[in-house]
Amino acid sequence: MQLQQLRYFAAVADTHHFTRAAERLHVAQPSLSQQIRSLERELGAELFHRGRGDTALTDAGQALLPLARRILADTESARSAVQEVVQLRRGRVRLGAPPSLCTSLVPDVLRAYRARHPGVELLVSEGGSRDLVGTLAAGELDLALVITRPSGERPPGMALTELLHEDLVLVSDRPLRRRRIRIEDLRGRPLVMFREGYDLREATLAACQAAGFQPEFAVEGGEMDAVLGFVRAGLGPAVVPGMVAARSGLAVTPFADHAMGRTIALAHGAELPLTRAAAALREVLLGYLREAGEAGALPPGTRLLPLG
Repeated sequence: MQLQQLRYFAAVADTHHFTRAAERLHVAQPSLSQQIRSLERELGAELFHRGRGDTALTDAGQALLPLARRILADTESARSAVQEVVQLRRGRVRLGAPPSLCTSLVPDVLRAYRARHPGVELLVSEGGSRDLVGTLAAGELDLALVITRPSGERPPGMALTELLHEDLVLVSDRPLRRRRIRIEDLRGRPLVMFREGYDLREATLAACQAAGFQPEFAVEGGEMDAVLGFVRAGLGPAVVPGMVAARSGLAVTPFADHAMGRTIALAHGAELPLTRAAAALREVLLGYLREAGEAGALPPGTRLLPLG
């Protein structure tokens, strides 16, 4: 089994067409087909249902595809590590983060990283924590900022460094009469709610249900920018992280006794060492947080955890 064969196989799986796959890879279509046939003979199974209009994966092909992607990703990581020459003049780092952190913490950290290592390619993927952990496990990310579970359960095969504890707050288009609000005060108050799959949606629903009620929604289904836009339009308040609220320009009301919060951690695979570019990003992130904590620059309700 050769890497070239796996690369050809993944391209056909992506395009559902041998000719389009060959065009993408800039190779002759007969050569690509020959390599796929050779791979099928070696594996003892056909990988594609070959039709005129569409080429679909067989069961054997579906079983091979995630493994092939992991092998190709690991190969690319190895190639990138070799290319990371003196002082990280080249390289690549792939970072995943929830949308709430992409609008608050991540831009400042990437700016500091870019200033130190301008030649390193930065790739950012937004997603929920569960999706990011899966993408990380598949070898498609180097690092991911994730929200840890209240149970303390850690994903298998992942190394986690807890960074911050952040209060969740209520944002609205105008200041509320009270300085702090309780979870119970959200009863009967229609909220702007995130789409399903958002950690913030799950945290809000869980807190309301623990208080004995089901929250009402004024509008639901938005991403972070959309939710903040709906709040600015006066459709209702929303529960968001403190770091996002501090930059939103909206009226912010904390919850009494820090009733709602989340812990942010940095995750990476425990089995493979970080590439030099990813290790450098980790150090920049930790250094940025230490400096912000010492300077008192973190938003109210956000506290730095021991980083070691």
